[in-house]
Amino acid sequence: MRKLLHGEILEQRLTTEQAKSVTRHPVSVLLTNVRSLYNVGSIFRTCDSARVSELILCGFTPHPPRKEIEKTALGAVDTVPWRYFKHAHEAIETIRAEGNTIFAVEIAENSRTYTSLNAADFPCCLVLGNELTGIDDDVMSRCDSALEIPMFGVKHSLNVAVAAGIVIFESVNAFRRSV
Repeated sequence: MRKLLHGEILEQRLTTEQAKSVTRHPVSVLLTNVRSLYNVGSIFRTCDSARVSELILCGFTPHPPRKEIEKTALGAVDTVPWRYFKHAHEAIETIRAEGNTIFAVEIAENSRTYTSLNAADFPCCLVLGNELTGIDDDVMSRCDSALEIPMFGVKHSLNVAVAAGIVIFESVNAFRRSV
């Protein structure tokens, strides 16, 4: 076994131009009031690697162009469709009207495990919130359901970019298993 060289990896990947027109997975991600530019950049990069349909930035979540986002996104701001809404409730109304099921990624009453997604749940939007306070109650009340990542240790939360990566890839895998 050997690690692939950078050039070998590039031969297997989409170009920036191809990424703009390729079919995407029916999973979108909504960030509401995420404060860290570096978390936003990391989530852009994850959204690119999972080929989600779009990233929606809301509230005081920073958005491009910002060098701090671009530093961790490594070019993903150019390959991930994204849009900004001042208010998360406006974004939720819009994406629901586009046919999405809205899932809060949060510890909540009657939450489902993040591994429980099935064909009927797609297209879907994953809502992630502030690093300290999570998703605001007003936004939670507008979601259709909540997906929870089980916590087996002492801590009851993960970094938002880590949680996003776990749930984004599981959602994409659930969709791919269902088709």
